[in-house]
Amino acid sequence: MNNVLEVEHFKERLKIQEKRIVELEALVKYYEELYRLHQHRKFGSSSEKTHPEQLSLFDEAENEAGKQRTEPSVEQITYTRRRGREKQEEEILPDLPVETVEHALPEVERICPECSSELHVMGHDTRRELKIIPAQVTIVEHVREVYACRNCERAATSVPIIKAPMPESVIKGSAASPSSVAHIITQKYVNAVPLYRQEQEFLMNGILLSRQTMANWLIRSSEDWLWPLYEQMRLELLREEVLHADETTLQVLKEPGKSSRSVSYMWLYRTSGCASRPIVLYEYQPTRSSVHPKVFLKEFQGYLHTDGYSGYHALPSEVKIVGCWAHARRKFDEAIKGAPPESRASLVAKKGFEFCNELFRLEREYEKLRPDERYEGRLKHSKPISDAIFEWADTVGVLPKSLLGKAVHYLLSQKVYLEKVFKDGRLELSNNRAERSIKPFVIGRKNWLFSATPKGAEASSVIYSIIETAKENGLKPFKYLEYLFETMPNLLAEKIELLLPWSETLPARCRAKPNLNEKIHQP
Repeated sequence: MNNVLEVEHFKERLKIQEKRIVELEALVKYYEELYRLHQHRKFGSSSEKTHPEQLSLFDEAENEAGKQRTEPSVEQITYTRRRGREKQEEEILPDLPVETVEHALPEVERICPECSSELHVMGHDTRRELKIIPAQVTIVEHVREVYACRNCERAATSVPIIKAPMPESVIKGSAASPSSVAHIITQKYVNAVPLYRQEQEFLMNGILLSRQTMANWLIRSSEDWLWPLYEQMRLELLREEVLHADETTLQVLKEPGKSSRSVSYMWLYRTSGCASRPIVLYEYQPTRSSVHPKVFLKEFQGYLHTDGYSGYHALPSEVKIVGCWAHARRKFDEAIKGAPPESRASLVAKKGFEFCNELFRLEREYEKLRPDERYEGRLKHSKPISDAIFEWADTVGVLPKSLLGKAVHYLLSQKVYLEKVFKDGRLELSNNRAERSIKPFVIGRKNWLFSATPKGAEASSVIYSIIETAKENGLKPFKYLEYLFETMPNLLAEKIELLLPWSETLPARCRAKPNLNEKIHQP
């Protein structure tokens, strides 16, 4: 009897150990996938494009048929003309003031070496150069005259004092000027130059301008002049019917109730490609709670493009969440890069990846269509592919903790949101527009690392909003900020709409050339 019990006990232990071995093997494979994915991220290309040698699901028959027969080869010889020097210079050298330097022979040397007759000018050789003048700092001294009446001084008991008009300063009681504040903001928030490096540059030019002073200027100027513009743009944003949203981390050293190493968040909300007035707004918040988008979008009703973060799913029913197919494709791409080449998992992941690629290929064909035409095209061509990928995902048997398992789970869990793109032709297949807009902040964060106080973080959110919206509307950030700081201290509050980035009353000096602005904003 004891032997029977021991055998049963041994079998039970053996089953437990075998189950544990299977779990550990799966865990090892998962860690191997993560290691390969990490190595690829570190040393490989970050592109999600399909390699030419990979077969596409949707032209596999054609590719296989092409292997069975040999077509006669035709050699085509082509060549490309080199652009002329003048054409290249026109593209490289912008429309700037021209300084002409003439080079001529002295009169005594204008003698023909053959017959000693006088030479005449028969033409010119011209060479164009781009001349750079480093930033120059000067002091502008505002002196206004104060007037009094001589007659009243002699005969009257009171003497009227009249002062000549003088524009208000951007920050009272300081040496800040519109151009200096605009320059500091542009250096930090456009060129990602931290204040301590700007301090060093000023010092090398003999100017004692501390980073604390510059930080105070930024906070004061954002609170006094940029915040009203931000609020007006927010009202305009909430009137749109299609928006994009995203968020990223931020470190704030002196956040009340939190340690200096804790994580805060910068939220982003922006208009879609169908908007006539592009608007990009950042909002600083200490947490990633769903309360923050609820408050910010309280008056919004329409479609909201997001990633898979569940915090957006808690928004009211008036806000219809649209999922991101780029995130779904990215997870299949990670599964391909994490799996060994000979693994079946990599082949299965390629199938999901190709499904997503076909959707994006069709989307490129719809790019120039009207929203109603795009809607019809999606229903006819894209929706069947979407249905096919979800049917396929339901049949895939994979370990849930593997990279492929996570890709399939993300796809199925986001199905209701991913399929929303077929509801309206104005919607987009991905949330890449928001990710591109949040990228300037991410690049800046890599350089200046953190914000010292919540006030500094809030000022950064307002300043980034003004700058990125200005860029989206084809404005030069420095010239636009300089104009704002010159105008707003002397402008009535009810005329603030004249200063919005899309206002037609903005001076020409604020506007960038359209072709140059497009090159700056290429994704």
